[in-house]
Amino acid sequence: MATVKELKATARPQSGKGAARAERRAGRVPGVIYGNNLPPVTISVDDAELRQRILAGRFLTTIYDIDLEGKKHRVIPRDFHLDPVRDFPLHVDFMRLGEGATIRVSVPLHVVNGETSPGVKRGGTVNIVTHTIDLECSVDNIPQYVEADAGALEISHSLHLSDIKLPAGVKSLSREDATLVTIVPPSGYAEELKAAAAAAAGGAAAAPGAAPAAGAAAAPAAGAAAPAAGAKAPAAGAKAPAGGDKKK
Repeated sequence: MATVKELKATARPQSGKGAARAERRAGRVPGVIYGNNLPPVTISVDDAELRQRILAGRFLTTIYDIDLEGKKHRVIPRDFHLDPVRDFPLHVDFMRLGEGATIRVSVPLHVVNGETSPGVKRGGTVNIVTHTIDLECSVDNIPQYVEADAGALEISHSLHLSDIKLPAGVKSLSREDATLVTIVPPSGYAEELKAAAAAAAGGAAAAPGAAPAAGAAAAPAAGAAAPAAGAKAPAAGAKAPAGGDKKK
């Protein structure tokens, strides 16, 4: 079951930009609670406490019980706006959660055992392609994160969403073939593979060519000996005319 945290809020009877600026000057952040077929309620929360909750992480996947003047509202944060320059919260939205409600959330992806994978040991680098995963689940079964084990990945191999086992009752809204993490090869790795392939191809081509080369050298040598032996026959026959001249 998901952990529920407490958050105190104050009713904000007035809405509009002027009232919101007044809340911020007082050290509070304006917000709203909506959903579950009930009218929206404008509220404000303590600026320092909200900053702490946001900076702690997983703010948008955490369920809160907002204590609004003694009445509890079970909610989940759906959005918050930050000042583009000073980076402090300007506004926050909460959605009411009915009992047994099913919602869609984006949860972070945690990659584990990447540093011990064979690909990293050979010089590769872990590259996280997808940082969050869209899920559909009940409000009581929201996972804090989804874990991806990259401990068996080789260089240029990837882990996909279909390789991940999600908790029971949790459905993924992303494509099953979505790439989550991959091992990027080190610099020069492609050139090394090409050089190794070329060397292997050269060795394979040299092996069958060695036999014909030996046979080609032997054939001319054997043929050259035959004319040399035959040349002696005319030389021996040439003595017969010479001997015949002496008999005369």
